[in-house]
Amino acid sequence: MRDLRDRPLGPLPYFLEQPEGEDVVPFVTPAGDRMWLVCDHSLARRVLTDERFSRAEAVKPHAPQLIDAQPVPASMASMDGTEHTRLRRLVAGAFSTRRIAALRTDIERLADQHLDALAAAGPGADLVHELAEPLPVAVLCSLLGIPAEDVDRFRSWVEVLFDLSPGTSKEKARRRLELAIYMADLIERKRRHPTADLLTNMIEAHDRGEMSMGELLTMGLALLMAGYETTVGQLGLSVLSLLSEPMAYAELCEQPEQLVPTVEELLRLNPSTPLSFSRVALVTMSLGSVTVRAGEAVMVSLLHGNRDSGAFPDPGQLRPGRRDAVHLTFGHGIHRCVGAPLARLQLQVALERLTRRFPTLRLASRPEPVVWKDGLGTRGLARLLVEW
Repeated sequence: MRDLRDRPLGPLPYFLEQPEGEDVVPFVTPAGDRMWLVCDHSLARRVLTDERFSRAEAVKPHAPQLIDAQPVPASMASMDGTEHTRLRRLVAGAFSTRRIAALRTDIERLADQHLDALAAAGPGADLVHELAEPLPVAVLCSLLGIPAEDVDRFRSWVEVLFDLSPGTSKEKARRRLELAIYMADLIERKRRHPTADLLTNMIEAHDRGEMSMGELLTMGLALLMAGYETTVGQLGLSVLSLLSEPMAYAELCEQPEQLVPTVEELLRLNPSTPLSFSRVALVTMSLGSVTVRAGEAVMVSLLHGNRDSGAFPDPGQLRPGRRDAVHLTFGHGIHRCVGAPLARLQLQVALERLTRRFPTLRLASRPEPVVWKDGLGTRGLARLLVEW
């Protein structure tokens, strides 16, 4: 059984509101296609590692789709086998343990700056506006080499890439095109004036013939998406989870040595990314209680898998000392999120600095402290008012 009731989860796509106890269920996507949704933790791990479930097939023109956006075959996330490995190798070094550890001092400095702004805004300040949004943006700009003055331009574009709402297709397409044009222009600017950053490294890999221009453009957009929207959402959701259980926040303040396992438990309990990418079955096979036929699409609910009582006793409870199964928030298998070490570090630094600086932090009493974002493939908060 997957417990989705004991936590403030906010609005979820209709197809995630599944009956308790189901392992694999059919659903109709916002694009009108039929897919299977995997809600069981062990079956999720199987789908995410079994080569018979193909990402490359899922982006072909006639494959079932989640939304009406055109899939991008040139994306690393859309590839199988050696093609995926080739592109992943080009960026994996930037997210190695050593490289990420070297960023800690800069991230601590940035977090302290934004917490200064939170303190200056006074009790009743919006933690999303003062910390959860600007910190990942600043880290992303530094890593990719995005000019700080461009941040406001792409911030409004990024959400459209996660949009599951039935809005105007032409408007969504226009905004996606604007973002792609921006990235292409940035690539050209950095080719003329290279700097020490990941995007410049990828441009050099393209110039050596190691990736196509389409792959370069798509990789830049993918890193932008993963580095911004999901991290913003995860930071806000993590603080909300702690403040929804005041004893949990107080215990973290008193026991800072529990920070690392607490971050892992927060990632499990309230993931900003509730869904995997879809995959298409290459052969007909049994999957839990159903038969998936060749050509049918399967999507994993990371949210349900993380709350599967077969893998996590008392799955709706925040238990930092868990030694149960590994959560699925960053995925599993070859498509596991390459930026996971950076996301973890940002969460650890932000929560360590927040609990040290604001030990009496709590949700604001009025007005309504929490406003959720809605209609997105990611989960997150538009507002989180706090006081101390």
